[in-house]
Amino acid sequence: MAGMTDTCKSVADQGNWTLPIVVMNLWCYAAMVLWTLLGILLFPLALSLGKLVMRWPVDLLMRWYIWFYGRGWLLLMSPFVRFSREGMHHLKPGVPCLFVVNHLSFFDTYCMALLPVYDIIFAVRAWPFRMFWYSRFMRLAHYMNVEDSPWPETLASCQRTFARGGTVLFFPEGSRSRTGQLQRFYSGAFKSAIAAGVPLVPLCIDGTDLLLPPGRKQLRPCRIKLRALEPVDTAPFSGEDGPMRLRKLVKERMSVALEELREDRQGC
Repeated sequence: MAGMTDTCKSVADQGNWTLPIVVMNLWCYAAMVLWTLLGILLFPLALSLGKLVMRWPVDLLMRWYIWFYGRGWLLLMSPFVRFSREGMHHLKPGVPCLFVVNHLSFFDTYCMALLPVYDIIFAVRAWPFRMFWYSRFMRLAHYMNVEDSPWPETLASCQRTFARGGTVLFFPEGSRSRTGQLQRFYSGAFKSAIAAGVPLVPLCIDGTDLLLPPGRKQLRPCRIKLRALEPVDTAPFSGEDGPMRLRKLVKERMSVALEELREDRQGC
């Protein structure tokens, strides 16, 4: 199975179902359903043990549990997908910051389990909260519905997270890119980081557009890489035009990094 990823470019270019793709889809979809059901069934026990042993609050336990669920997903996909990460030395667990990451696929959120930190509150649109099998867990984790929540509420939630040393993650494009290129960035993430005075860490993900792009249900073998860029100090971006200047700088850096990642695909 490991050899399947060596042919990911030729496989990705094909519109028909080949044997490797059939095997991958049968395994991955079945395994993901079973892993999700197992996670739901074991959650009450894990929550009770976590509160008893770790003495963490429920929301922190929930964020760790989601991160652990994502790590399991990475393992289940590993026969067909090669995962790698770079620049993780830029991330300091326990030091508050704000992540922004490009958005290519439904599976981008799962790939955030590649990060060495788990205390992350995701700021997402409304539709994931409508998925009943995830919604309860997202609310317990204090994930933010930035589409339906007023801006002052979103900002206050971010500041509470930063005050206790946590991290907030935004997809500044708001939706998945259908071309692979960065779309227009919304300003919410940049305003939040500046207002709280925390560094902003750009994350670049590449390869999930080959795994499962928008509009397709067929999984395909590929390589996925997550790169953390150098944190950006938000202190110099005060003033009315600060969020716009910060947004422009971060988008430029991410565009360069994504071009480098695509050049390094080595046939994928």
